[in-house]
Amino acid sequence: MHPVSILLLGLAMSTDAFAAALGKGAAMRPRWHDALHTGAIFGVVEAVTPIVGWAMGSVAQRWIEEWDHWIAFGLLCGLGLHLVWKALHGDGGQDGAPRGTGLWAVAVAGLATSIDAMAAGVGLAFVEVNILLVAAVIGLCTFSLVSIGVMAGRALGEMIGRRAEVVGGLVLIAVGATILHQHLAG
Repeated sequence: MHPVSILLLGLAMSTDAFAAALGKGAAMRPRWHDALHTGAIFGVVEAVTPIVGWAMGSVAQRWIEEWDHWIAFGLLCGLGLHLVWKALHGDGGQDGAPRGTGLWAVAVAGLATSIDAMAAGVGLAFVEVNILLVAAVIGLCTFSLVSIGVMAGRALGEMIGRRAEVVGGLVLIAVGATILHQHLAG
């Protein structure tokens, strides 16, 4: 696989995570440390999933391709609805931490946006490619774009005030719906 193709694949696999990061940033009101932490979680998850997909290769190719969009849609919508519900029915966690920004919430969002990378890994099982290199590029692209997306989401969150978490949840739902639409239409 040509290096430019690998880079383009990495960027393409990162776009869903970037969009989700915008929503996360709107909900978090983060500092750069938070953005880099979130980017690292998304990047690691996004780097591992194509390796898992590649390993599953011929065994599960058909199942993953048929269901990846539904899995991503369900996880993103569930997380988005949870953010919206908490924004409308409460004033934050008991510890004062921003809602929807814990390790598990970020990891679930990272997993939801990386289902396509797993499916890409399945496809790469049939091509002569260094899967570790491809996974590293995907992970680094995701880390970079998510870190930037979280901080861009922060600006959005400051502009809309207390309703930032609702917007963040709606963005996650929109990302899930977009994934579903792209797969069903294309």
